Amino acid sequence: MKNVSSLARMSLLVIMVTSIVLGIYSFAAAHCDTLDGPVIQDARKALETKDVTPILKWVKQKDEKAVHATFAKALNAKGKKNADAAEIKFFETLVRIHRAGEGAPFTGLKPAGEVEPAIAEADKALASGSSDALVRLITDDVAVGIKRRYERAAATYKHKDESVEQGREFVEAYVEFTHYVERLHLDATGKGAHDQHNEGSKQPADEHHTSDVRKHGK
Repeated sequence: MKNVSSLARMSLLVIMVTSIVLGIYSFAAAHCDTLDGPVIQDARKALETKDVTPILKWVKQKDEKAVHATFAKALNAKGKKNADAAEIKFFETLVRIHRAGEGAPFTGLKPAGEVEPAIAEADKALASGSSDALVRLITDDVAVGIKRRYERAAATYKHKDESVEQGREFVEAYVEFTHYVERLHLDATGKGAHDQHNEGSKQPADEHHTSDVRKHGK
């Protein structure tokens, strides 16, 4: 029974981690602002093929005009002295518009290679067609994180009522432990910050629709 229980817990952990991975694999918040990120990769392809289509998926329809304009400038500058400057301007504009559409700030393009291990592994998973290595990476780190915080909270719990100082040590460990698992669970269940942002971004449209319904008496 103990082995079954352990297996069940591990299965739940894998499911939770997989959900987290799917939730956090948001290019906007991850590495879309790096020179080797997916947005810039598509931007380079667009310039090489002289076709803006590959990058339009990264922006909202209302922003396509601005992207077309900066793309045209970069394309026209090819072979000229200002080619590099026009290309960087194009990259910056594209990433800025993309991040704005996701509600994220733009602080400039980052050098190639500045990608978190989990994001790099997520890219590899998509390219290889398998998420096994990614799940192992995240599962191992999550398991270590939970266990470390639990052990500290459990150790201080035993002495929490012996003195005010020891009680405070427990509270500090308890807060860190519970907040950590709460964040994991919220992401796993689709209630994390990014999901809330997406729901919030839909609200104006919903309100507009409701207004129209009331206006037309339907």
